Amino acid sequence: MKKIFWCISIIILTACNQNAGDEQIQSQETIDTTALQQPLQVPNEEVILLPEAREITSDWLAYLTAQSEINNFSDYTLNEVISNATPIAEIMQSLRQTVPAGFRTNAVQTRLSVLYTKAKVLERLSRSRNSKPEEIAKTAEELPVEFNNLKIQLNELFLKTLEDFEQELDELEEIHTTPDTIPVDNREEIGSGFN
Repeated sequence: MKKIFWCISIIILTACNQNAGDEQIQSQETIDTTALQQPLQVPNEEVILLPEAREITSDWLAYLTAQSEINNFSDYTLNEVISNATPIAEIMQSLRQTVPAGFRTNAVQTRLSVLYTKAKVLERLSRSRNSKPEEIAKTAEELPVEFNNLKIQLNELFLKTLEDFEQELDELEEIHTTPDTIPVDNREEIGSGFN
């Protein structure tokens, strides 16, 4: 009889502990659901491309698609980012694979690799059941920043170098130091015309 009593007691205690654990899991799921409805905290600053860079990117379909997707981040909730994580990674992969000739530099390739890596991390986190919403949000919020860094790098390809500025200054200096006088041989011809 004592054995039956102890068995029943252990079963009751185990059931109570399990119910407490279930309530804790349900509470955690409620927090997660609420967190998934929160909008992303995306920076408002956007890098504007120089006209030369804009001319090349206007024909780069993968860039235009990525720009559109990044612009949507300001309206996305965390749940929408999770739903779109795989297409975002595919867009960034396409961006990396279709670089126009004018942008094929190590610096641009590095920025594109960073973007692609962040997108793949976002995709992995969104698929994982153990990921915390804060981790996913942090990674998603880094993508627009990295896209701006790419745009900065694209602009830098068209900035003048120090040598260009020195050459331009030399040309300006030449223009300002040349006398605005008429050569001596021509003065006599011009002066004789007034007599």
